[in-house]
Amino acid sequence: MADYSIWVLEYAAVEKFPFSVMMYGPQHQGTRKLPYAYALLKGKGETILIDTGYDHVAYGEQLATAYGVSNYHGPREVLAECGVKPEDVTSVFITHAHFDHMGAMHLFPNAKFYVQKSELDKWVWALTLGPEYRFLTGGGDPADIVRAVEAAKEGRMICIDGDQQDVLPGIDVHLAADTHTYGSMYVTIRNDGARDGEDKWIFAGDLIYTYDNLTGLDADAPQIVPIGLAVGSQHNLIFSSVEMLKSVGGEVRRVIPVHEDRLRTTFPSRLTDKGLQVVEIALAKGEKSWVG
Repeated sequence: MADYSIWVLEYAAVEKFPFSVMMYGPQHQGTRKLPYAYALLKGKGETILIDTGYDHVAYGEQLATAYGVSNYHGPREVLAECGVKPEDVTSVFITHAHFDHMGAMHLFPNAKFYVQKSELDKWVWALTLGPEYRFLTGGGDPADIVRAVEAAKEGRMICIDGDQQDVLPGIDVHLAADTHTYGSMYVTIRNDGARDGEDKWIFAGDLIYTYDNLTGLDADAPQIVPIGLAVGSQHNLIFSSVEMLKSVGGEVRRVIPVHEDRLRTTFPSRLTDKGLQVVEIALAKGEKSWVG
């Protein structure tokens, strides 16, 4: 029986996102829908998010407009689809500091936040460079870094330096340095509690955008193809993807890319009256389904 119930909750989307950004190389493959989403976990006395989404105000709204984001809904509306309020959230894993993953920290007043030390360190460094280096800070809101410092002052920001097991019971984090961002990390949920168990889920952050990053587009000649947006190296992205796949015995569906529109057909799901997908990955004992 699963220790954690797990959902992926869409909160906005880019309806026409260039596929060449989702997957490095295919320059003439058109566009796909790119959901914006975060994961919700409940179990072991915790209510956990993997990433926070963003707040559609100030620079967050400017970035969303620039990227073509539509149908935004805040966490109070989105979490309510699974009977949760922002105040209920006890812990948040920040996979990286882009605005759509870290931009709503201030909306979770009771949560502790976990992020890689190198992610915060190097974002501060990159922000000190001249405007000609602004690609290195693209997709980030400097106000989010300030909020991270404020959370640290309150004792609610925990910096992790590299891989760490059992940050919370059955939940491990892994550093993927110099990949999509400086200190991106992925999160492993060992949902049977076992160190070498088979009921394992990996939340990849933006190390992959789509399952196609793990398989390629040719079923007869599978390959790892990295995403098309990184401040680090494609080499590091490829080897991080290999490590994630190895960890789940090569079972592609267990490496979860929250930007993958096909999650809704891979797992049980429902479309809300706001046009957002609720995807149900696992249910712990005693937890009711929110998609049935």
